[in-house]
Amino acid sequence: MEAGSPKELLEKIKSENIEFVDVRFTDMLGTMQHFTMPAHQIGEEAFSYGIGFDGSSIRGWKAINESDMIARLDYKSAYIDPFFQHKTLAVIADIYDPKTEEPYNRDPRYILKKAVEYMKSTGIADTAYFGPEAEFFIFNNVRFDQTMNNGFYFIDSDEAVWNMGRDEQPNLGYKIRKKEGYFPLPPSDQFQDLRSEMLHTLEKMGIKTEKHHHEVANAGQAEINLVVDEVLRMADKMQLYKYVVKNVARQAGFTATFMPKPIFGDNGSGMHTHQSLWKNGQNLFYGNKYANLSDLALNYIAGILNHGPALLAFTNPTTNSYKRLVPGFEAPVNLVYSARNRSASIRIPVAVVNTPKTRRIEFRTPDPSCNVYTAFAAMIMAGLDGIQNKMDPGEPCDFNLYEAPDEVKAKIPAVPANLTKVLDALERDHAWLTKGGVFDEDFLQAYISYKRAEVEQIVNQRPHPYEFVLYYDC
Repeated sequence: MEAGSPKELLEKIKSENIEFVDVRFTDMLGTMQHFTMPAHQIGEEAFSYGIGFDGSSIRGWKAINESDMIARLDYKSAYIDPFFQHKTLAVIADIYDPKTEEPYNRDPRYILKKAVEYMKSTGIADTAYFGPEAEFFIFNNVRFDQTMNNGFYFIDSDEAVWNMGRDEQPNLGYKIRKKEGYFPLPPSDQFQDLRSEMLHTLEKMGIKTEKHHHEVANAGQAEINLVVDEVLRMADKMQLYKYVVKNVARQAGFTATFMPKPIFGDNGSGMHTHQSLWKNGQNLFYGNKYANLSDLALNYIAGILNHGPALLAFTNPTTNSYKRLVPGFEAPVNLVYSARNRSASIRIPVAVVNTPKTRRIEFRTPDPSCNVYTAFAAMIMAGLDGIQNKMDPGEPCDFNLYEAPDEVKAKIPAVPANLTKVLDALERDHAWLTKGGVFDEDFLQAYISYKRAEVEQIVNQRPHPYEFVLYYDC
């Protein structure tokens, strides 16, 4: 809902008979949280000062003895929620400390705002445009649990090839074979109308879209592309994108997940992220070098590649992320760049009209399990560091990396093999993140500690079902 000021938004709340205002914000790991208030409780002070709430139970945030926090509403972010029974206006909030009245350093949206302000302060650019392509899976059924004596998951999809022989009374066939899910027509593609409903809902909420399609994996993998936008607005839109996808699926009797690798032996879900820097209305990435890139763009690429192992702590933040980043599933595992090679971490799209306006890079390694605010901020900071230090990305890798001789492959840098190695890299290499106070040490240490605890639970403590296959009869 567009409004030019908090006062105008409040007037619209009354004139459009909105019953509730839903206050939304994102926690350290990227999950959107909310609380709801009657519309008559919202005044201009909610936008100038904020609304108090208890932040002690939010993951990675305040301790119980310092739990009070302030949610200050951003009137520019308001939208009508399409899923609530009562007419509700949802508004994204920035989080503040009530003692200091300063923005809360662990609020991921604030971190992204600081990254943009730092970028402007350097004089390098005044706008960052981002366009992520977040893939997801649609399943008919999902069950999982972990107890002292039991650990399992079960997922199912009517599309999947593993149900070719299932008695469906009748089974009509048209299952999608492994790695053959890219662009099939119905009846093999069973989710055409569901994806269209997702896209339609996004458009009704003011989020411009480009297209939707089935993705490579055989069990309901999908993608919806949003129109590129300024980075903070795009991060907000990505949170709504996830929200819409999950709720439209649920209303139709399905379940959707942005988990990077829910299926063994088929492609995982990535979040290829298109990006460019602009200044005074001019695209700074357009030039006369490789693939019509500028020197500045090549320096930006070098920054991402150079800091890649640490950067992945924010762009690929789960243990499951590294089950996607393995050779053989079109995964961008090589820390190189290319205009042609889709196994490179950074690709320069060439299938678009080659104009100054469209020239951009595509960072293909990230996945949609990330917190988009901190992931986008970290990408910007890595790229800026490359520009500031005039880093050289080296020669592009335009050959088939999978078919290269072993001696060539040995010289190609690859992403770390697991989250532990990524967190180790972040501990060693994070000075570039702290420039301008964008990421502070308190946030970084809290984040690393939280993620190491996840690794401890998943890798070191709990038996894995496949360990019984390998070791039960030892």
